[in-house]
Amino acid sequence: LEISGRLGCFGWLLVIVSLLFNRICVYFTCLSNDLFFPFPVFCSYIVNEYERAVIFRLGRITDRKPKGPGLFFVLPCTDNFVKVDLRTVSFDIPPQEILTKDSVTVCVDGVVYFRIHCPISSVANVSNAHSSTRLLAQTTLRNVLGTKNLAELLADREGISVSMQESLDEATDPWGIKVERVEIKDVKLPQQLQRAMAAEAEATREARAKIIAAEGEMKASRALKEASLVISEAPSALQLRYLQTLNAIAAEKNSTIIFPLPMDMMQGFMQRK
Repeated sequence: LEISGRLGCFGWLLVIVSLLFNRICVYFTCLSNDLFFPFPVFCSYIVNEYERAVIFRLGRITDRKPKGPGLFFVLPCTDNFVKVDLRTVSFDIPPQEILTKDSVTVCVDGVVYFRIHCPISSVANVSNAHSSTRLLAQTTLRNVLGTKNLAELLADREGISVSMQESLDEATDPWGIKVERVEIKDVKLPQQLQRAMAAEAEATREARAKIIAAEGEMKASRALKEASLVISEAPSALQLRYLQTLNAIAAEKNSTIIFPLPMDMMQGFMQRK
């Protein structure tokens, strides 16, 4: 929708002339008791910036382009017109029970944003553009989701929305409607299926936890094996580890501490005995 500029000098001149002409016609109509001048030659109307007027003259559309925005004129006896709103509007798709490709029944709702880009087509090609678009959106939602399984429906909402928008836009183009956006709002699953999926997710988490714990034990055993190999190659490392353990025990606030006595210190005493 292109925003037009202000009225020029010619536009304002037409406004003034039309007002004066209408005043004169009304004046002569009031003076004439014998219906000398019963009605004005033409009538003037104004449409807003976001509106257009489709004019019919004797049942036929007069121009290829609608009138507006601003002032336009019609003949009172032969012309009639229909105002069309060009602003973007939205509507909710009511919850639909849909059977997915893998035979799961889900309840899905959504929202559609659209606007009229061709006023003449929206008036001449369809009796009620808004109502027809609502009904078509419901059937399109069923058709698109019927080709998807449950996993795709839960994981790829954006792709499904784009597919619906393209399909709905193509179908409503002859009606002069541009579908700008389609959104999937909510996907409701049966209670039994929700419990089954929750149990499956919990079992998967437990399995992952067991795998992580097993991997941790395996890494710990490998580290102990490497440490034992290092200690066997350097006996002094075992003594250092022994002293570190004693230091850690001494730091604790225990009333009784038992120190293990190394066997090599008892060998001399046992030999003397």
